[in-house]
Amino acid sequence: MRYYEWRPYVRVAERRLMAAKKLAKLGKNGQPASPVRIAGRAIATSFWGKSWCSNLERYSDYRNRLPRGRTYVRHGSVLNLEIEKGKVSAMVNGSDLYSVTITIAPVTARRWRAICRDCGGTIDSLVELLQGRLSKGVMDRVCREADGLFPSPKEIKLSCSCPDWAAMCKHVAAVFYGIGARLDQEPALLFELRGVNENELLANVGQGLPLKGAGRATTKVLDDSHVAGLFGLEMVEAVRSDIPASTKSPRPSETRGPKTRAGKEASPYKGGQRKNY
Repeated sequence: MRYYEWRPYVRVAERRLMAAKKLAKLGKNGQPASPVRIAGRAIATSFWGKSWCSNLERYSDYRNRLPRGRTYVRHGSVLNLEIEKGKVSAMVNGSDLYSVTITIAPVTARRWRAICRDCGGTIDSLVELLQGRLSKGVMDRVCREADGLFPSPKEIKLSCSCPDWAAMCKHVAAVFYGIGARLDQEPALLFELRGVNENELLANVGQGLPLKGAGRATTKVLDDSHVAGLFGLEMVEAVRSDIPASTKSPRPSETRGPKTRAGKEASPYKGGQRKNY
């Protein structure tokens, strides 16, 4: 068949069967296999996965090649996908088995500092960050076009072993969508891919927030009676050391007279009359 002729149409079921056979062959040969599996029509369902795909689709450089990539990834053609710092490696099944490499420049230190600064004091949970459950303003800042975490076309280099002359062939497009599907399962891979540490977004927790009521005592303080009731203790009032000894209140035992042999307290008065000193 000449290069300008259309290849015969292959049904979806046949594509899936071919991909499964190639995947099994990779396993027998001891090659790594971490396939992208799509359940249903939606490629990505979580915040990070959908945001990655949406960012991809707003670049006009890629728009005309993306539909074929969506078809390939839905049919299970991405047989292996590995994400590491600055690099994505994949194997895609087509008319043959092709190797795809996507190199992505790390986020510049200046841009990352700006993201951390803008989000300072607003992200206090790494779990909520990775689940995309923070406020819309925070997530929009992290995902903002041009100066957020997602790469622009000029930060990306593409390579595929297929004979297609286009920079983004359908195999590369399938891998891009495969990244979105993988971020559904492991959103932290986005930070690893861009060469940043997501924990640094938590480093400025509390900074940038106004300090209200500085110098005031906290309102969540228990008084002695509450503490005694809580722990079942008898609270003894401490004697202040700054009060002279002569002005201290006498102890109860000091106000009582001497006791008689019968154990009764002796009266300070003699014969029932007050004694004059």
